[in-house]
Amino acid sequence: QVQLAESGGGLVQVGGSLTLSCAASGRAFSTHAVGWFRQVPGKEREFVAGISWNGGNIYYSDSVKGRFTIARDYAKNMAFLQMSSLKPEDTAAYYCAATTYGCSGSECTEDTDYHYWGQGTQVTVSS
Repeated sequence: QVQLAESGGGLVQVGGSLTLSCAASGRAFSTHAVGWFRQVPGKEREFVAGISWNGGNIYYSDSVKGRFTIARDYAKNMAFLQMSSLKPEDTAAYYCAATTYGCSGSECTEDTDYHYWGQGTQVTVSS
């Protein structure tokens, strides 16, 4: 079992930066791939970024490519999402997710690929 807890959300101005953190419990987290998703009320959850269990495969949605960076720290059992050049359309609740799939040879971009989810953290970008 893996439990996830996001933090770092908040209010930021257009063009600003924010880093989200995802703290995981359980040693198994190091063998799990990690993804970040976001959701706006009334819309489906959207894939943002993913990293394979070994960190060798990193991928992003087109909407955030070049602006967001996903990373993980195995020693601290954490994952991160660095967000820069933020836009109003980035406003959403952001969720960290983990999967027992390795996601090394393919990209895990569907929410059904993931088995564990955090409670979410709100990011609001003001213009």
